[in-house]
Amino acid sequence: MNKVNINLPKYRLFLQFRFIRRRKSVFDEALIPSPKTLKRKYRVGSFVARFFRHIFEHKNIKKVLASNLAIITVTTSFLPQSNVRAQEPIEQAVIESQTNLVTQKAIQYPTIDVRITQRYSFYHTGIDLDGFTGDPIKPIKPGKVSAVSHSKFAYGNSVLIEHANQVSSLYAHLSVTDVEPGDEVTMDTVIGKMGATGRSFGDHLHLEVYDHGRAINPLSVLPR
Repeated sequence: MNKVNINLPKYRLFLQFRFIRRRKSVFDEALIPSPKTLKRKYRVGSFVARFFRHIFEHKNIKKVLASNLAIITVTTSFLPQSNVRAQEPIEQAVIESQTNLVTQKAIQYPTIDVRITQRYSFYHTGIDLDGFTGDPIKPIKPGKVSAVSHSKFAYGNSVLIEHANQVSSLYAHLSVTDVEPGDEVTMDTVIGKMGATGRSFGDHLHLEVYDHGRAINPLSVLPR
């Protein structure tokens, strides 16, 4: 800006003139510069780097970008917010099928209460189990009834059962028998009742076990 003062005393006037240079408009700078302008404006860098630097630093470009950013900000503030939340990870549930295992005994005592009154010996080929007349008697193993005997002597009322692997068992001195030859029996089958028939001194069960026809100690195969 240049300033010039003129004094006119006759008319008592004071005139002041100001010469103001118009500022260079931001629109005066060319958007696409010439190579000479780029070389003068930027000292370092290749021509391509200088060119794009000029483009992005141009005031008109900055104005346009700033305006668009303001419009986007205002517009998005009026948009409804989505209520969709990020999906939470789903825990995988492993369902294991429950298997009920039923353990079946391989062999059992023929009486509910086990009270041994006489053991196996060379003159007593079995064991005696004490009890009362009428106590249920069950097989020591599943099998098939091969013989049922009724006598007033020796074993009295008795039942002989054949098992697998040529093993057999004899139940003697029963008060009654509840099976017939040829019956298939399980370990839950009641084959008779305890008694004192035959050559017996008091209520008890006489049990004998045979392996391939040879008498063995029942306690060697019964549960301990």
